[in-house]
Amino acid sequence: MAEPRIFASVDELRGASGAHLGTSDWLEVDQRRIDLFAEATGDHQWIHVDPERAAGGPFGSTVAHGYLTLALLPEFVRRLIRVEGTRLAVNYGVNRVRFPAPVPVGSRLRGTAGIHEVVQVPGDGVQLTLTVTVEREGGHKPVCVAETVTRYFL
Repeated sequence: MAEPRIFASVDELRGASGAHLGTSDWLEVDQRRIDLFAEATGDHQWIHVDPERAAGGPFGSTVAHGYLTLALLPEFVRRLIRVEGTRLAVNYGVNRVRFPAPVPVGSRLRGTAGIHEVVQVPGDGVQLTLTVTVEREGGHKPVCVAETVTRYFL
């Protein structure tokens, strides 16, 4: 398992704009994960949850929800970065997200991230904007590209 890049402080993080954080380990997206996501969100579209019907559909199998792929970003990021000396990190949002390719059931995914920007926020924290790209093993283009925003508080 790849080790996260550890920043000893928020000050060290502030100086890291433009830094590449590396690539996470692989994570498998199986039918159980897809079904659990469908149950949690109420999105039971057949291309996600009906393997028999999906076999004859446009992708030849079930595929993960785009938002399931997006929901995996915090796990990929957790595997890539850690900021010491903070008491709290919160997801502040996503500036931009695209799903250029589908995620067929059984796919193995990994994330690559780079620091886009680090800015001071009111109070005692910083806002970290990452560009995260998720690739599928054997795929020819990314399955997700997103610019995520996280706030770290001291």
